[in-house]
Amino acid sequence: MSAEPAKPKDSTRRAFLKQSGIALGGIVVGGAIGGTLLRPKPKVETKIETKVQEKIVEKPVEKVVEKTVEKIVPQPVYYNQALMYFNLEQFAIAEAAAERIFPQDDLGPGAKELGAAFYIDHQLAGAWGNNSRDYMVGPFPKAEPTQGMQTKLTRKEIFALGLQALQDYSQQKYKKPFAELSAAEQDDVLKIFEAGEEVKVEGTSATAFFGLLRTATMEGIYSDPMYGGNKDMQGWKLKRYPGNQPSYFNDIEKDGFIVMEPKSLHDHMDH
Repeated sequence: MSAEPAKPKDSTRRAFLKQSGIALGGIVVGGAIGGTLLRPKPKVETKIETKVQEKIVEKPVEKVVEKTVEKIVPQPVYYNQALMYFNLEQFAIAEAAAERIFPQDDLGPGAKELGAAFYIDHQLAGAWGNNSRDYMVGPFPKAEPTQGMQTKLTRKEIFALGLQALQDYSQQKYKKPFAELSAAEQDDVLKIFEAGEEVKVEGTSATAFFGLLRTATMEGIYSDPMYGGNKDMQGWKLKRYPGNQPSYFNDIEKDGFIVMEPKSLHDHMDH
């Protein structure tokens, strides 16, 4: 058997070089790859964009307007100023006549503002107007002037007849109701009634009626306000009258005139 022919040495060397080249290539490649893998990674800055949505809220603007407001002080209500006997026509006549008897002037209010006609109305509606405390049984002879009024008529009846006589005389002479006459004309009519010569009042006299009207008017100006007149005690203030004081103990020994704020019966309700 013949032996295989021996391979030349250069082929073996070529194979070695070939293999060595692969190995070296692997080292080179591996080094490149390894270097790449082992080299620290550069820091990559990541920019995160955050979108902020601005929400615009529109608020109404309140305009402040400064206004000068006049403070309104409520006026007191006088509940006792209501009619109890007079009708509206009679009240208008009585109020106008009382104002001429005690007119308003520079010193203070008159009978109308003081409520004297309300006082008269309230008195006529009560015992005074009905003559409850008077002897009213006849006979009724003609009385002497010093004997006062002698009549079977009550005061409320005298007022009703007297006020109607004022109205009738005013219509007859001036063609107008008494309340619509001028101040001078009203004074003229009242003077005629005071004299009692031209006018007749059934059951009594014009003079007696005028006297009753004048007296009741003055009472309405200076009586306690609880009776309907002397509004806000202004009648007392005109005279510097102290009204219904609870006591004068602290002032009775003092010299000179002492001016006091007047007090009515109502002022003692809290005591």
